[in-house]
Amino acid sequence: MFASVVLLVVAVLLLLLLSQTKRTKNFPPGPRPHPIIGNLLQLSLENPLADLARLAKRYGNVYSIYIGPRPAIVLNGLQALKEALVDKGSDFSGRPHDLLVNHAVQFKAPGIVLSDFNPGWREHRRFGLMTLRHFGMGKQSMEKIILGQICSVMKLLEQSIGNTFYPNLLFHNAASNIICQILFARQFNYEDEFTKFFVSLFHDTSKIFQGFWGTIYDFVPIVRNLPLPFQKAMKMFRGARDRHLELLAETKKTRVPDKPRHFMDCYLDELDKRGDDGSSFSEDQLCANVLDIHYAGTDTTANTLLAAFLYLMNYPDIQERCQQEIDKVLDGKDQASFEDRFQMPYVQAVIHEIQRMANTVPLAVFHRTIKDTKLMGYSIPRGTIVIPNLSSVLNEEGQWKSPHEFNPENFLNDQGEFVKQDAFLPFSLGPRVCLGESLARMELFLITVTLLRKFRFIWPEDAGEPDYTPVYGVTQTPKPYCMNVQLRKTVPGQMLS
Repeated sequence: MFASVVLLVVAVLLLLLLSQTKRTKNFPPGPRPHPIIGNLLQLSLENPLADLARLAKRYGNVYSIYIGPRPAIVLNGLQALKEALVDKGSDFSGRPHDLLVNHAVQFKAPGIVLSDFNPGWREHRRFGLMTLRHFGMGKQSMEKIILGQICSVMKLLEQSIGNTFYPNLLFHNAASNIICQILFARQFNYEDEFTKFFVSLFHDTSKIFQGFWGTIYDFVPIVRNLPLPFQKAMKMFRGARDRHLELLAETKKTRVPDKPRHFMDCYLDELDKRGDDGSSFSEDQLCANVLDIHYAGTDTTANTLLAAFLYLMNYPDIQERCQQEIDKVLDGKDQASFEDRFQMPYVQAVIHEIQRMANTVPLAVFHRTIKDTKLMGYSIPRGTIVIPNLSSVLNEEGQWKSPHEFNPENFLNDQGEFVKQDAFLPFSLGPRVCLGESLARMELFLITVTLLRKFRFIWPEDAGEPDYTPVYGVTQTPKPYCMNVQLRKTVPGQMLS
């Protein structure tokens, strides 16, 4: 009798599990999921991008997988992404819940990046954009901050002349300091514990969230309380919150209301104005927003710059052609300006091609449908996880002259003029497009141009063949590499460090 009851219970549980992963009518097709783990076995735990591309060839540009028992759709190709994230942007602009990234980052407030699509998110995104612009994002005042930080980079490069060195942390330190001047009006020494902690946080957790252990956490919820490596991400983000709370306490002691020095001051002024109005503004939300901006403003830019100099060293003819254009346009000028990009079509093409090949955020940040909707003829229920496969667009056949090769001609017309392509989506698109896109574009241009103007970057003879395959994560990172640096001839009027 007991054995029969056990068998009945097991059968009912199996039926429940199977029903959880059954596709609804007119839902996008995809591989058959397994109970409990969904489509975990169909994806590489180290890097699923090749598997996602393989599934697109079999099932089409909109197909479904299961993350454990939860349905998700994968969007591939420019047409599918534009229809979902632009034409039906509000339907597809929610954020998933109950993933490792949510549990690690969202303590008492969701921040801007992971907040759901609601009035609170709109308030904070609007406030974030206005405040970043107030402190110079997209303006000449921001150029001065970036160029000042480049001086620190150039001093370190000058000290490395004649030696082979690894630039792994150089650009992370610089990008972090640029964003810290907006957030806290402070610069940190590259050897400070604060800088080392946050650079390590951004690098390590990016690999955990969409790496082996992050995938296990998301697909197999029963393991979440075990002492496995994903607990490191939780611990590191608790440490990040503690450090930001310390800066907040310092800020509150020294601030003068209505005379903001930085982002934190502006937010505290806004809190004073609102009082207890029941809005989503709070000190917890401030810390969450600061972490979002610090993370997003550091890791993506730094990894793109690492990719930039990997390619420039190994395509010396392209590096030299950039330098010729830079010398011509900046002749007699002390330093570069972001406006100079309009006279540098080839440099612009190279930087955009580097972004395309670097593919720094290959799956963007996952979305979630906030209502029942349609996409390319399919029915997509409310609450479905949406994975925008930006990789599929950045190398989509028919969108590029050379979709799988590094070729700046992808962004040049027959007259040698720079042309931005519709399929260039490194910052995603739609209502949830990257908040700091204009800052990142300015950083990439000014840092690349200023360094190429003064230095020649050389792939070491004993370094072997370059490996362009990035290390997968929420943000992809070039594999560690070393470089040699030489001073170029002094250009008249050139800014010196």
